[in-house]
Amino acid sequence: MDTEDIKKNESVAEPQAAPEAVAEERRSFRGREGRGDRRFGRERREPREKEFFEKTLKINRCSKTVKGGRRQSFSAIVIAGDQKGKVGYGFGKANDVSEAVKKATEKSKEKMVTVNIKNGTIPHEIIGQYKSATVVLKPAAPGTGVIAGNSVRAVCEACGITDVLSKSLGSKNAINNVKATFDGLEKLMSAAEIAKVRGKSVKEIWG
Repeated sequence: MDTEDIKKNESVAEPQAAPEAVAEERRSFRGREGRGDRRFGRERREPREKEFFEKTLKINRCSKTVKGGRRQSFSAIVIAGDQKGKVGYGFGKANDVSEAVKKATEKSKEKMVTVNIKNGTIPHEIIGQYKSATVVLKPAAPGTGVIAGNSVRAVCEACGITDVLSKSLGSKNAINNVKATFDGLEKLMSAAEIAKVRGKSVKEIWG
């Protein structure tokens, strides 16, 4: 090849881009990668916060003997609440754990009760009973926390009670203790009702 042809090829070759320009182009390309799916409706979305506080209290496995052998099933107890005074419980049973929890969660949201709460605690002492289970609930000063067992604690956390003293007597069955706790919470009186019974004003009682 002649010297003149070599000089012509060198002049025709495209000049290489500077390293700074290449780096800038790569950064801009990375920025466009996550936006490509928006045209097709697949935009990235942040996970939404749950509307209700949900807690699976207990999962129990049941076994039934049939002609072909043993058949397994599961039962679940779920407590749900908005942590602002509303709480409910549900009991579900199915052949699968996830299905049992789903049924219990749906039932817990169907029938919710409103609890009278004042400054994070209950307005007065109350005793709840269900069959052989008895639950004693007492108001507590701010900062005390929830002094309770697993069943009562789950109900208090779901409805928004932050300070309370409790004692479970009798049966240790989880569902019975939950129902006894609900029996006590449903019987709570509001501050206005307590003031009316005592013949005082709400300000004199609560300060």
